[in-house]
Amino acid sequence: MGMCFVNQTRGTTLATDARVADGYLGRLRGLLYSKQITAGEGLLLKPCNSIHMFGMTYAIDALFLDDDFKVVGVVGNIQPMQVSKLFKKATACLELPSGTISSTGTELGDQLTNSIELKQK
Repeated sequence: MGMCFVNQTRGTTLATDARVADGYLGRLRGLLYSKQITAGEGLLLKPCNSIHMFGMTYAIDALFLDDDFKVVGVVGNIQPMQVSKLFKKATACLELPSGTISSTGTELGDQLTNSIELKQK
């Protein structure tokens, strides 16, 4: 079971199988020790208003969201060993494969929606 995130403003899908990390240990681990995420995958960190890439081996895109899932911060192609700036209005961060922001045209102020998709086995 994963979450689906759609950019309602642009009519584009950002992730069809995003995990949620809303506990301390889940947020601390984040994507560390994971294989590179692929198109459709993602990780929602909540609460979160800044990320670091220490220990990561691949770049990602990061969308910082407020409580209503409005995009209040955009960081494309953040590289290992880098730190994002702090987005004061952000309460969550959606981490996506590098290139997702540009391929979907996602920008500051865009409205995202999310839903839980049940996958059949």
